[in-house]
Amino acid sequence: MVRRELKLHFQALIAAFQFLTRFPVPITVPFQGAVLSRSVVYFPVAGALIGVCLFACTWLLALFVPAWPSAVLILAIWTALSGGLHLDGWMDTADGVLSHRSRERMLEIMKDSRVGAMGVLAAVLLLLLKASLLAELLNGGHLELYGPLLVIAPIWSRAWMSAAIAGWPNARQGEGIAVLFNEVKWPQATGSILIAAIISVIIFWIAGIDSNVALIMLLAIVMLTICCGGLLAAWLNRKLGGLTGDTYGAMNEAIEAALLFAAVIWLHVQ
Repeated sequence: MVRRELKLHFQALIAAFQFLTRFPVPITVPFQGAVLSRSVVYFPVAGALIGVCLFACTWLLALFVPAWPSAVLILAIWTALSGGLHLDGWMDTADGVLSHRSRERMLEIMKDSRVGAMGVLAAVLLLLLKASLLAELLNGGHLELYGPLLVIAPIWSRAWMSAAIAGWPNARQGEGIAVLFNEVKWPQATGSILIAAIISVIIFWIAGIDSNVALIMLLAIVMLTICCGGLLAAWLNRKLGGLTGDTYGAMNEAIEAALLFAAVIWLHVQ
């Protein structure tokens, strides 16, 4: 029994990397309920690997490249590491919910592989915002704050996805990506949040941040994640009668942008 559970968790870890990132993991695992329901526990681990890669790229680029070109390159790498999965969800969600059609028509629009005007506008504005925030953090030379944040932001945005999967119903009963995670409940989401918190503490410790400051930063990150993600999830649930795989990606993008935005605001009021 213990051996089977350990095997399932190992497969779940691999599934989290294969589902959320483009890192090559040459291991075949069954994308089935028992594995996928456990995989959400490891969503923050996949986010942490993305964050570490971003920090390494940032450190290298900061040695030779000015702030704005660095910011654009970092954003391109950020998007590529997830295969554009979450940005695609952001665009599809914008196309659907901003069409102001009926619930059924919104879901049809989101299911369409083509991108409409609202999706393009939403993507352009999001990328511009993220690039400007990254450039502002780089231009100020705040690598001591920017580095840990760049690792932590993808962790908490993905931890929130696990909470959203457990906390809100699937808008498309019996179809879509979200149906793969129908077995996810609050124990798995809680495990994901705990892992996100543990990794965050380790990152603050490695960065040499004072424990009191680290605690305040962690609480602020958690509260901002809950507020941003919760408001979006409630709004999307009201519009669509539930959430979809696209909306999980959209919330991931929104939370990452919100955390970067909060860091820039905090630096400006110092």
